[in-house]
Amino acid sequence: MLKVFDYNKIPVVEVVNEILVDSSKRGASDIHFDPWEDYMKIRIRVDGQLIDYTEVPNTIKKNLVTRIKIISGMNITESRLPQDGAIKATLQDIPLDLRVSCLPTSNGEKIVIRILDYSMSLAGLETLGFSDKNYKKILQMISIPNGIILVTGATGSGKSTTVYSMLQRLNKEDTNIITVEDPIEMEIEGINQVQVSSEIGLTFANALRSILRQDPNVIMIGEIRDNETARIAVRASITGHIVLSTIHTNNSLNTIERLLDMDVERYLLASALEGIISQKLARRLCPNCRAKRAATDYEKELFQKVLHKDITELYSAQGCEQCGNGYKGRIAVHEVLLINQEIRDALSSGMPKEELRELVYKSDVETLLQDGLQKVEQGLTTFEELLKLIELDDVSEGDNEGGMDLKSAIDTARIALGEKEDQQNQAAKAHQEQMTQQTATQVVATPTVKDNSQIVNAVQ
Repeated sequence: MLKVFDYNKIPVVEVVNEILVDSSKRGASDIHFDPWEDYMKIRIRVDGQLIDYTEVPNTIKKNLVTRIKIISGMNITESRLPQDGAIKATLQDIPLDLRVSCLPTSNGEKIVIRILDYSMSLAGLETLGFSDKNYKKILQMISIPNGIILVTGATGSGKSTTVYSMLQRLNKEDTNIITVEDPIEMEIEGINQVQVSSEIGLTFANALRSILRQDPNVIMIGEIRDNETARIAVRASITGHIVLSTIHTNNSLNTIERLLDMDVERYLLASALEGIISQKLARRLCPNCRAKRAATDYEKELFQKVLHKDITELYSAQGCEQCGNGYKGRIAVHEVLLINQEIRDALSSGMPKEELRELVYKSDVETLLQDGLQKVEQGLTTFEELLKLIELDDVSEGDNEGGMDLKSAIDTARIALGEKEDQQNQAAKAHQEQMTQQTATQVVATPTVKDNSQIVNAVQ
């Protein structure tokens, strides 16, 4: 139900404050001010879903936009160009750290406010939903003396939260950590953070060159966006530094291919790359109202094929006063690849893509599908949420330009589970059956003999 404000009695300043505070209390990540022809619609994004919040009449729209631009430090006289701003304030005892973007459209200026929430980053790596196996891999990654660790995923998939959590773990008195970010999303005490400013020539690449002369132990690059940044980051990791960064890819194999496409030399990538963490976000089931239901034949078959597990029940969303629609918060689905020597040798030798895919997913890795199904089985999310991630977000490995179909995801997961071993077992079983059949045939074909003379005649 839409919230209603009495604009005749409540000043615009208080309306804006109420929108910001209420959205933060509801756990929203973004607030959208969408100008329409007859009114302005305000929507908030909660758990990844945009929901209608309120409607503002056109008589109030301009004052509302002006107020937001003032408190975010924008130019209120400029309405033809995009602008960026920020808000840091405490309203009703709630500290707010907001990023504001203004975009001119045909119906007026559209504003989007990003609400930054640092609670997950401050809580630590162990609270981010990693399985025990993946958590141990990440601890092993960040304990290395040098190398590059990449966190990958789409926009809004929690990459920054994961990277900041790793920085918190690495932030010690004897460690010099320097970051290059655009923008700096979270200020951490004890870490030197550099804000990129392309207007004055302070790019990721230029900042990285200077950072290497600052005696760093750990370097964090907000995002690898171009070839030059990728090459400098890889070379920095080889010269004795731990490099953390993010990149927009869907899984481990795509990340390796993207870096090679960015003209990173194979021998350097093979030496530098230490680990890849791929992640996507699914809505988390509300623990208060979730309920079990019978699993369908399709779900039973999928769990059997991917996890080799027989299931009869799964959790589903119900809805209660605390959550509304059965979901509360989000949980990450992960794929963590720890680079081993076999993969390094394959990268150096230029192994073809299909063979590299087989090698990557036959290493000790749980795919996104496997990790997601385990979280579905535990009741952390639903089967429907997992299928959204697989069908809509994953890029196919073949020439198909659409999303990865379920068959491809299953095939990849089966490779990771050691499909080759199953095939060998099946081949051994088939060979045994063939030998048994041949023995039976020989027994049938052997003539019945009555005395030794028939045996002698048969031999002759």
